[in-house]
Amino acid sequence: MKQAYQLTTDEIMQVNGLTELTAGLSDHEAQQRLAKDGKNVLEVKPTPKWKIFLRQFNNIVIYILLVATLLTILIGHYTDAIVILAVVILNSLIGYFQETSAANALAKIQEMMAQHATVYRDGQRQDIDAANLVVGDVVFLEAGDNVPADLRIVSADNLRIEESALTGETNSVIKTDEALTDPDVPLADRVNMAYSSTSVTSGSGIGIVVATGEQTEIGKISQEVAQIKPKKTRLTKEIDHVGKVVSYITIIGSAIIFIVGFFLQIYSLPALALAVVAMLVGSIPEGLPATTSVILAFGVSKMAKRYQTIIKSMPAVETLGSVDVIATDKTGTLTKNEMTAIELWSGDHHYTVTGTGYAPKGQLLANGHPAELTDQLKLLLEAGFQANDTVLSEEDGKWTINGEPTDGAFLTLYRKVMGVDYQSPFKPLDLLPFDSDYRYIAELTKDQKNDQQVIFVKGSPDKLFEMAAKADPHFNTAKWQNRVDEWSKQGKRVIALGYQTVTGENLMEVEHDHLYRGIHLLGLAALQDAPREEVIAALKKMNQAGVAVKMITGDDPQTARAIGHQLGLAPGEIHAITGAEWDRLSPDEQAEAAKFNQVFARTTPQNKLEIVNALQKDQLVTAMVGDGVNDAPALKQADIGVAMGIKGTDVAKDAADMILGDDNFATMAAVIEEGRRIYDNIKKSILFLLPTSFAEGLVVAFSILTAQQVPLQPVQLLWINLVAAITIQFAFVFEKAAPGLMNRPPRPVSARLMGRHDLIQMGYVSALMAIFALVSYDWFTGHGSSVVNATTMMINVIVISKLFYFFSIRSDRYGLSQIKTITGKAWLVIGIMLAFQLILTYVPFMQSAFHVTGISLTEWLAVVVFSCLIMLVAEFDKWLRLRKEAHNDQD
Repeated sequence: MKQAYQLTTDEIMQVNGLTELTAGLSDHEAQQRLAKDGKNVLEVKPTPKWKIFLRQFNNIVIYILLVATLLTILIGHYTDAIVILAVVILNSLIGYFQETSAANALAKIQEMMAQHATVYRDGQRQDIDAANLVVGDVVFLEAGDNVPADLRIVSADNLRIEESALTGETNSVIKTDEALTDPDVPLADRVNMAYSSTSVTSGSGIGIVVATGEQTEIGKISQEVAQIKPKKTRLTKEIDHVGKVVSYITIIGSAIIFIVGFFLQIYSLPALALAVVAMLVGSIPEGLPATTSVILAFGVSKMAKRYQTIIKSMPAVETLGSVDVIATDKTGTLTKNEMTAIELWSGDHHYTVTGTGYAPKGQLLANGHPAELTDQLKLLLEAGFQANDTVLSEEDGKWTINGEPTDGAFLTLYRKVMGVDYQSPFKPLDLLPFDSDYRYIAELTKDQKNDQQVIFVKGSPDKLFEMAAKADPHFNTAKWQNRVDEWSKQGKRVIALGYQTVTGENLMEVEHDHLYRGIHLLGLAALQDAPREEVIAALKKMNQAGVAVKMITGDDPQTARAIGHQLGLAPGEIHAITGAEWDRLSPDEQAEAAKFNQVFARTTPQNKLEIVNALQKDQLVTAMVGDGVNDAPALKQADIGVAMGIKGTDVAKDAADMILGDDNFATMAAVIEEGRRIYDNIKKSILFLLPTSFAEGLVVAFSILTAQQVPLQPVQLLWINLVAAITIQFAFVFEKAAPGLMNRPPRPVSARLMGRHDLIQMGYVSALMAIFALVSYDWFTGHGSSVVNATTMMINVIVISKLFYFFSIRSDRYGLSQIKTITGKAWLVIGIMLAFQLILTYVPFMQSAFHVTGISLTEWLAVVVFSCLIMLVAEFDKWLRLRKEAHNDQD
């Protein structure tokens, strides 16, 4: 079956039951179709916030804490129950606010739909609500309109439509009513179609609605976005796995201890239940989610201040550090989306132009030196300036255009060379607009110096060469064509410029026939969407870090490959594939192509999503960078989606996990390094936190099995887990990046959060911490201390030993030698933790709530002696490992 763009005007009218364009559908027929097909809207069904809140409780750690809360209530320990319940609510609120902060991309897509449409119905032109459009409606378009549905253009009068948000193309697309015969025309090349949510920049036209609502191209994108389910990051999965393993071990261990205690009748049932609750609460790492969230939150805050980035999902910060591949849009991301004239041929003289973008800052050079302004060169600049339908303006120090990027490049070139305030001697009289059939624009002017009319023309080289040959039979077309071909191979857009002096008549307007009498060719200009200078340095850094970059664009492959070379997209040869070639591949072949190619040209929105899927299928952590509506599905599917903050559409921003506030792709290199730093510090913090929980569980288990009084109560264990330990952990927030962080490859997908040695270290640290705590308790009670006094010192031994362990674990080098690298903020956190311990120990209401008492200076000295033993053992283990590594390196 033929697509709409393959049908002729008569065929598309016949298919839709139309006999005359300006008659349109009857209102009765339109109502029937509306009842059958539904309104021209996109449905958005957001998840209720109460559901989001309730699903935060679907976590095994939360289940265990809720059971512990219930048990403490049943045995009358209400203070403990309130503290445990407060922990549960705190963790759930953190998860809730993280999830609800993600915006709804579907709602933003819906907002892009046009609100009104001008249609022909019952032979009358009328404005209707765009939601009531139906297939077969005849829609009138004019400059400034948003296209209300997908249309087959059947009449076009210099109609141009800006489609960059949907297709990625920089320039407005000139529309025609001619049928396209090729059944595989890419979306960006369907010049007889207009798509919902795009905008008319100039001209007017008539189109027949061929798709509404979810059947439109933007509707298909919204469906793809809706079908992509939120996914957990690798770090989140790993932390969840750790939490589950610890929880299962704790549940099984607690059950065994309870059964043994029950049958041996070691305690009364209420006392045994309290002891088991203490073991549950002590062994469960309640602070794991909160600690990780705070470390990530500090990372988010740092990125916002230093790099102008907005992180919408905190775990995405860490995902940045493990990225293997970045798939990125070209236009406006790697390039400025600002066409720039970079080279000129005037006669046989070659010139280069410095400066990029629309700001008129730069020079015209010949052989590296400022060029002499010859009369012909001045005329060439005038041709680009006069044959123009665009406005260049400055606002708040930023230069922008209103019109076509190609025209804007010539306005900037003129101002660079002639000066911002220079007044042209040529007065505009009449403009011949650009037309897709003729492919040039011309302006009739009057040279006020000699009262002479001059027509300036700018356009496609082949058209102007034809005109030049009419005026000069000896015109060397081959020479000029070679220059065009050379630039084209380099991915540059080539524009020819010429003029004609009007003689023997005084024209009121310019027509095509005037130009085909013959012109004088002034020369050629090479234009390029300039690569961002900072991107080149960033790509070099990413290649060094083992992060591959894939460029996805609507441009032709030759242009895209040339820009890839200029950017340094990859160290070796740049390989490219088109969307049409990609579509012919099997899924396995697509996975291979996704790895092999660095450039994906002439792609559709569906291709972008498929490329991201293919990379993820190959177990590659993939980031997607984009700014258009067409990027939204890929942004949401990627492990981390990154949108542009200035030029990005609302849809792209809402589908992304991260927004670059300054549109600076180079920021990606910096945030990848920051992500790696955060991962290292989170890993250290987890390896730091878990031994305390295990040690507390061992203390309680040992006490129950030996029929001794459990020295630590649930509320005291929560203090150790949530206040003391987590406070010290915040010092990891301020740890600097390890040397050579960006010289190592991305973390493999198969890599676990904790390696073999990490598990061994956690095991012996937990055991030693429990042993030293129990020994210190027995030593204190054996030397005349009361149970409350010994318990207080035991709590402080565990907490202060954590401090000494922090000095060791924060660095792969010897801990004491690295104390000097601890930041001032980290020392502040340590000071706060020590202050909390003093408040716990000496403030009366804290003593009452947590069942502790004050201790003497001598007792504090004993606490410090017991506490430092952990660091000494950990440092000895490190010495053995470093010695072994040095020995292996020598071998």
